[in-house]
Amino acid sequence: MNFVFNAINPVAFSLGPIEVHWYGVIIALAIFVALFLSMREGNKRGIEEDHIVNMILWALPIAFIGARLYYVVFELDYYLQNPGEIIAIWNGGIAIYGGLIAGGLTVYWYTKKHGIPIWLMLDVLAPNVLLAQAIGRWGNFINQEAHGGEVTRSFLENLYLPDFIINQMSIKGIYYHPTFLYESLWSLAGFILILLIRNRKSLLRRGEVALTYVLWYSLGRFFIEGLRTDSLWLGDWIRVSQALSVILFLGALIIWIMRRRDYPPIPYYLDGLTSEEEKTITKIS
Repeated sequence: MNFVFNAINPVAFSLGPIEVHWYGVIIALAIFVALFLSMREGNKRGIEEDHIVNMILWALPIAFIGARLYYVVFELDYYLQNPGEIIAIWNGGIAIYGGLIAGGLTVYWYTKKHGIPIWLMLDVLAPNVLLAQAIGRWGNFINQEAHGGEVTRSFLENLYLPDFIINQMSIKGIYYHPTFLYESLWSLAGFILILLIRNRKSLLRRGEVALTYVLWYSLGRFFIEGLRTDSLWLGDWIRVSQALSVILFLGALIIWIMRRRDYPPIPYYLDGLTSEEEKTITKIS
């Protein structure tokens, strides 16, 4: 049987000579959703919406720079020979772990500057970042990137995938693992899980929402990364993202255990700000 493969055009629309790509549209949507949900949740926990917006305005560009630098560092030999391509982000080459690290450091700086409890802020942001990751992976789908190794069409059909996904995973006549989909669904499931347990009274202490995010994402990323064909490598024997996933998973687990031994006990997430903490936060007028 002959199949017709119509790859989705990566250009969503044009404004004169300017082409707007689906990847950018999807990333923008992901950011907007995460920002909206974070503002709403932060307000419930006593953090002004303006603080969320101001922090995102700092964190976003720094996260994008971090994502690019992370990729460049692990492909340094190539970029030393082609330095003009370091800024050519439109040709691909950003790493989400680099963005999360740079963005996380920016959140740390902002919360310290304005007297906001860092763990509470991370708890507010974490599940929404996970949802943004789930949405953002569909940009990789449009670009036919971040896929896994070669598979057959029948393999994809046995996953009960819709035709538009199967067809898009055909690149030059070869079908590939839709690892973008695996990670998107894993991230979405993590988002739902965190929402279900986050609002349970006397369950998660402050910081444990964020630690749940780290545990969940790093566990899934470790296994999904093993299927991908575009991994960054440490030498010829270990994938960077898998190594970092192990470090993050074990680190989050150790931090969780150590914090549970603190006395007096750490406040529960649903407690929000204490009266003393409310006095330390910079008010935005």
